[in-house]
Amino acid sequence: MRYFIELSYNGRAYHGWQNQPNAISVQEVIEKALSTLLGEPVAIVGAGRTDAGVHAKQLFAHFDSEVAFDESNLVYKLNSFLPNDIAIHDLFRVKPHAHARFDALSRTYLYRIALRKDAFTFNNAYYVKQALDVAKMQEASKVLFGYKDFQCFSKSNTDVKTYHCTMMQCDWNLEGGELQLTIKADRFLRNMVRAIVGTMINIGCGKLETEDLHRIIESKSRSEAGFSVPAHALYLVEVAYPNDIKL
Repeated sequence: MRYFIELSYNGRAYHGWQNQPNAISVQEVIEKALSTLLGEPVAIVGAGRTDAGVHAKQLFAHFDSEVAFDESNLVYKLNSFLPNDIAIHDLFRVKPHAHARFDALSRTYLYRIALRKDAFTFNNAYYVKQALDVAKMQEASKVLFGYKDFQCFSKSNTDVKTYHCTMMQCDWNLEGGELQLTIKADRFLRNMVRAIVGTMINIGCGKLETEDLHRIIESKSRSEAGFSVPAHALYLVEVAYPNDIKL
């Protein structure tokens, strides 16, 4: 039987979601917990692969098991077993071939930019000292909707078959003392959101113009785009699936 887990995590202590040979990952910690509680080896597949230090407010993963268990009781046991920076919110049966990664319709990320120094949020948002022209950044974000190929924002030497992504949302909003980007697409490339934000910051502080974004995207060159902003201010906030994926 196949199950989906809905979870969240603070990525500060982890080298990303995916298992790695010499570093601790969120996937590894959850697999060990599930394997211990179910008494059988359990491998899980996540909806995406967040980089080291990136957080997830909502992420889904799937696993297969023939062990009979009460779903709500397993959620309780997992939360008791797992460290405080990983939380399980739900666990439910899905169709036999449902896939946490390939069946996802969209992913939504949030990036938090602190506009003033804050002693209590520096671990959660990226402090930018320069004054930013938010109107220009909002205007530039609309340029992304005219393109599908975002190779210029992808980490080099990745093993993807295509650099095409369908942009669904890209909005800047002022929330208290923060400037926040909400960006949604059917898929994202490695480092894509952080590279987009870095490029937008360069536009906001006058190093680049909105028109430059067309040239950057069409170049397909990572070296043409802006810097990659720090991971600690990036959050995966939603993964959407078809309504009929549950049993």
